[in-house]
Amino acid sequence: MKVTRVSEMRTLDKTATKKFGITQELLMENASEAVYFVLLKELGIEDRKFMVFCGIGNNGGDGCAVARKIHSIGGNVKVLIVGDPTKFKDAAKFNFDIVSKLPIEIQQLESIDSIKADVAHCDAIVDAIFGTGLTRKVEGLYGEIIDLINESNKKVISVDIPSGINGDTGNVMRKAVKADYTVTFGLPKIGNILYPGYEHCGKLYVSHISFPPEIYDSDSLKVEINYPPELLTREKTGHKGSFGEALFIAGASSYFGAPYFAALSFLKAGGGYSRLASPKSITPFIANKGSEIVFIPQNETKSGSISLDNKKGLLELSEKMDIVVLGPGISLNKETQQLAQELAKEINKPMIIDGDGITALSKDLKIIKKRKAETILTPHLGEMSRITKLSVSDIDSNKIDILQSTAKKLNSIIILKGAHSLIGYPDERVFINMSGNPGMATAGSGDVLTGTIAAMYGLGLSAYDAVGKGVFIHGLSGDLASLEKGEDGITAQDILNYLPSAMKTDREGLNKTLNERYIGTSII
Repeated sequence: MKVTRVSEMRTLDKTATKKFGITQELLMENASEAVYFVLLKELGIEDRKFMVFCGIGNNGGDGCAVARKIHSIGGNVKVLIVGDPTKFKDAAKFNFDIVSKLPIEIQQLESIDSIKADVAHCDAIVDAIFGTGLTRKVEGLYGEIIDLINESNKKVISVDIPSGINGDTGNVMRKAVKADYTVTFGLPKIGNILYPGYEHCGKLYVSHISFPPEIYDSDSLKVEINYPPELLTREKTGHKGSFGEALFIAGASSYFGAPYFAALSFLKAGGGYSRLASPKSITPFIANKGSEIVFIPQNETKSGSISLDNKKGLLELSEKMDIVVLGPGISLNKETQQLAQELAKEINKPMIIDGDGITALSKDLKIIKKRKAETILTPHLGEMSRITKLSVSDIDSNKIDILQSTAKKLNSIIILKGAHSLIGYPDERVFINMSGNPGMATAGSGDVLTGTIAAMYGLGLSAYDAVGKGVFIHGLSGDLASLEKGEDGITAQDILNYLPSAMKTDREGLNKTLNERYIGTSII
């Protein structure tokens, strides 16, 4: 499913009206009908008491229409207007005028003291204060209302997006409603899907509000949920070379885990032949844990990292590989960082650059730009900061735009790791991954990810599809681990161990619960 920016949704609304004659009044009616349906489904309406908080924009107009529908089926409803109701315009004014003529109590809210008792005795709250266009901090009376809603312990349904969440970033604008259910319209907004907005939404529903598919499936919309293609059928007569051969250039004297997790996860996710080039002094220790890996011990620097004099042999070996992974735990040793730069420049194979490899390449981005084979970068926010020369906070507040411009600039596929990891492509497409959980925020998890992506490529997917599938399977593996063990204490070893189960689950088909979660929304 596509995901939109606020400005893109406004354009879709205008297109629906101008091209198809779907008026703003009809769009608002469809939106309120969707909220009404969710109220009916999740909470029930008849003989129940609702408080509907309405701002004076279109979101408030939606709220007025919802109040009308609650009243029509026998619900007890009170409308609280936050702002000057004379400022309602167009379709919002149309719906305010209608509800004003009905025997529904309407109060212009100037203080929360006057409604505390009403809130305490209601059954549920409809939040229609701010829509997706909010750009300012929530303060004053608005903040007090949001606090009252959040402290009420009542079921809350938000209209389009929880009030106080930025529709383009998912950030909390100082204060935000914590909803149990959110019904968004047309398509999900970025703020509905990215954290912390996603968490504030509760269960997320989307209604296309009668948009024709050519609008909401448009190629001009570049952001969507990551729901990758099916895995290819595993060849009955295949051998280890049939399922991909990967070279991992990884490890240093103080980094035993990174090379192990990266190289072994390739095999656990279905890859065929995993070769690990790591410093000779640590190779026996890694082999003791991962004896299925084929080892190519490397000469070392004085600090125990891979030395530059290994370059020729690594280049020759890489020519025989399907894909090369460079960087997990190679250290920041100056000589090894130079080796990483020179290898990236000269290896003409698809390459996943991770960890310390990203740090090396961030010093000379021209190397990445000039590569002809596919380049896949797997930064966390700190490494993305090194690539872009922007602060972590700047990136965190504008992830989508920065990812799009950076992937295009570097002609690379970039996975910005984190809660709901983002996958950016050179053509400015961005996929938001919904699998995974907070327990996966643990050392070595990213190394398992690199091996999993490499395995998807080895199994026959294109580099583009392998990235989406690898990120998805990695998250699924973590989710299966958390179902068995809980999120606390999950380690990279757990994620690695559950990879075969994740592959089996994906091949056989996800159950309803997982499928709904990974789609991101329920369509009504």
